[in-house]
Amino acid sequence: MPLYLTDDQTLLQETARDFIAEHAPVSQLRQLRDQKDPTGFSRDLWKQFAELGLTGILIPEGDGGLGLGHVEAGVVLEEIGRNLSPSPFLTTAVAAVEALKGTAHAARWFPGILAGETVIAVATDETPKFTDAVALKAERSGNGFRLSGTKQFVQHAHTADLILVTARTSGSTTDSSGITLFAIDPKSAGLTLDPQRLADSSIASRATFDNVSVNSDTVVGEVDAGSDPLSRLLRAARTGASAELLGVGGGAMAMTVNYLKDRKQFGVPIGSFQALQHRAAHLYSELEVARAAVLKAQQLLDAGQDATEAVAVAKAMTGLATTLAVQEGIQMHGGIGMTDEYDIGFFMKRARVLAELFGDTNFHANALAEAAGY
Repeated sequence: MPLYLTDDQTLLQETARDFIAEHAPVSQLRQLRDQKDPTGFSRDLWKQFAELGLTGILIPEGDGGLGLGHVEAGVVLEEIGRNLSPSPFLTTAVAAVEALKGTAHAARWFPGILAGETVIAVATDETPKFTDAVALKAERSGNGFRLSGTKQFVQHAHTADLILVTARTSGSTTDSSGITLFAIDPKSAGLTLDPQRLADSSIASRATFDNVSVNSDTVVGEVDAGSDPLSRLLRAARTGASAELLGVGGGAMAMTVNYLKDRKQFGVPIGSFQALQHRAAHLYSELEVARAAVLKAQQLLDAGQDATEAVAVAKAMTGLATTLAVQEGIQMHGGIGMTDEYDIGFFMKRARVLAELFGDTNFHANALAEAAGY
């Protein structure tokens, strides 16, 4: 598979780039932060995404969507990252859609996603660092279950119409089997959400389940076999987060290169200094390697092949490359890079949050090492 975009994908990229740059630039993030907006994103913008058909990229044509793939979803996510656009696109139009495909829940929730009216949160994290362990318990109770435990880092949960929750229905905390995925109403009795603003000004919640009663219809897939929809969810989410990270890194690099051209010392642009040229060239090459890793993972997912290792490589590589991009951006801007008046700091904050989402570089590097027998 060639590691470049087709003509149609390039056209989508140009459309998304123009639209997002105009309607959801970095200034919008600053405005939402300064106004302490309680939602954390623009619902009007979410509807505009839907009007362009972007929210239906991964939804099958039979369900009213575009029936496209992860490459196309990644094209949109990269532009979201480049502009730091606050949006539930990753959790709703990518992760949730992949988990709900082919289940009874698709008919219930896909129309709202297509209309830009539905927001879905994903609750998989339970510890400060992402792990595969699932401790939140779901015990049988009559015709349903009672859920007890906590989840954290649940983005958009406080405004979501649905939360996809992983729970332990059998086995021990670290078992890969015995996991069930539930589709839960955020307003369920016994469910408490504590929203907190993160470093990048997005809002995520700590969710506490105190004997939350749900019926069997909330199960996504089958009881004790939630690893299948969960795997689809995580592969899509990690690949999508990698694409968004790539956009964050690219946006930071573009801003830094422009600064190198404009800022003058000793009567010449600082970009003419060879030491800074070498650093900029190194950064460009690292981002291009990460771009290839992301595109490979997307193509394997779209081809229905085993993309487990490719997804891990993509998330690990983009974590490293984007971290380099934002750090170099701050340093090359000098002292002003540390001030709130310059947007470069926003890129560092978004990169930090995205790098942790669904497993950081160390998590995925370790997974690759273990898969190789180390």
